[in-house]
Amino acid sequence: MSATALAPSPFRRQAALPVLAALAFAAFGASAMPARAQLKGLEIVAPANPGSGFDQTSRAVRDALAEAGLASGTQVINVPGAGGLVGLAQFVATPKRNPAMLTIGVTTVGSEITTKSAVSLDSAAPLALLLREYSVVVVPAKSDIRTMADLTERIRRDTKTVTFAVGSTGGIDHVLAGLIVKAVGSDPKAMNAINYAGGGEQLVAVLSGRVTAGIGGAPEFASQIASGRMRALAVSSPDRLEGLDVPTLREAGVDVTFGTWRGLMIQKDADPETKAAMADAIARMVATPAWKAALTQRGWIESYRPADGFAAFLAEQKALMRTSLTDLGLVK
Repeated sequence: MSATALAPSPFRRQAALPVLAALAFAAFGASAMPARAQLKGLEIVAPANPGSGFDQTSRAVRDALAEAGLASGTQVINVPGAGGLVGLAQFVATPKRNPAMLTIGVTTVGSEITTKSAVSLDSAAPLALLLREYSVVVVPAKSDIRTMADLTERIRRDTKTVTFAVGSTGGIDHVLAGLIVKAVGSDPKAMNAINYAGGGEQLVAVLSGRVTAGIGGAPEFASQIASGRMRALAVSSPDRLEGLDVPTLREAGVDVTFGTWRGLMIQKDADPETKAAMADAIARMVATPAWKAALTQRGWIESYRPADGFAAFLAEQKALMRTSLTDLGLVK
């Protein structure tokens, strides 16, 4: 299930740490920053179908760069398949005459681990982490489960009788369900997760009561929660989400913080000047009104980290996903 939504979301983190680039931009203004060459003919590879989270992020980057005059002639190229690995393989194997970026996310990390792909993210170089999204645990409004404590008590009592509606096998919803089950002292392998290929099917499963609970991106469940058809039990963010009067998992006694994210990679063999120009363009872009508007529209949370910080973050995510997928029995 996609963790993004096209409609505006009321769910925003209450206290997001501002990035240095944004502070510098706000304090001194764009005119105080030295002029840099515009990226011309930039390619942004979205390794998924149009409308996906990867695609939406890629197009938001394209539009924000263009509006700020940081890039021109930018193309978004969709290369779907294998959770992003087909796009990754093509990106690292095809020499680029123009600047090029690849959008990746936690799905890419998970796919690399589960498929034991010969082409890994180590074949490319981190450019920047851009954004994060967090998930919400929900039940139908008619459920007798009123709180997260009610749900965790059922998990402890008999894990197999608790059914979770989640997205793809090994995807973010599935991994989060496993982390919750593990955190309350049960075995994720015993968890009864039902995978749904589409978000609509997942919503129907929750609303109809065919499952005990559902897990998905907060923006996706926004309208159902607001209408009262679903009850939100907890969010997976480190802080409460604005507009949603629901505790975090940690507040509810479940020591888990986990969300999806998206960032950009570049080709390892790109020349130093091109790498520096792309890094500079993205650092400037995240401080622009156009980018901030895109975050607000889609309920994305500002999480910019430049190359070094993104590299460290990727290492953490790989370790976390490997452990989680092993706990679920999907990796040996």
